Amino acid sequence: MKVILRSDITNVGRQGEIKNVAAGFARNYLVPKSLAMEANTRNLKIWERERVKLEKQREELIDKARKFASKMETSKFVAKVKIGGNGKIFGSITTLNLVKIFKNNGFEIKKHDIFLSNSIKEIGDYEISVRLHPEVIAKTKLSVISEKE
Repeated sequence: MKVILRSDITNVGRQGEIKNVAAGFARNYLVPKSLAMEANTRNLKIWERERVKLEKQREELIDKARKFASKMETSKFVAKVKIGGNGKIFGSITTLNLVKIFKNNGFEIKKHDIFLSNSIKEIGDYEISVRLHPEVIAKTKLSVISEKE
């Protein structure tokens, strides 16, 4: 089924693109949530009228995400963990732990928006990428230290 995307959708496409998606995905998810509309001549005319307004909203969202990213990049995040005798931490720090750390510092981030190549298993400083918008990715610093410090 061909649809016109009304907003950016991860792994599908960007706002304004005409994409061919599974009919069930379009009928059950995209159209009811107003993320897309069926690509027919009537809807194409409607889309042309809406496009300018939606692009302005999209630019505002990107600006807001960039401001949030700069605020996040200047913040320093610290994770206090228990360590064993060999300097390794008990367990590991995963994206779920990072969500809690960010939330404690006033940043609401979803787990799937955090890019972590491997779980963190040692003390040290790490750079973590966080997707705030499909076009805006913030790079933050995380220091993993011992609870005793």
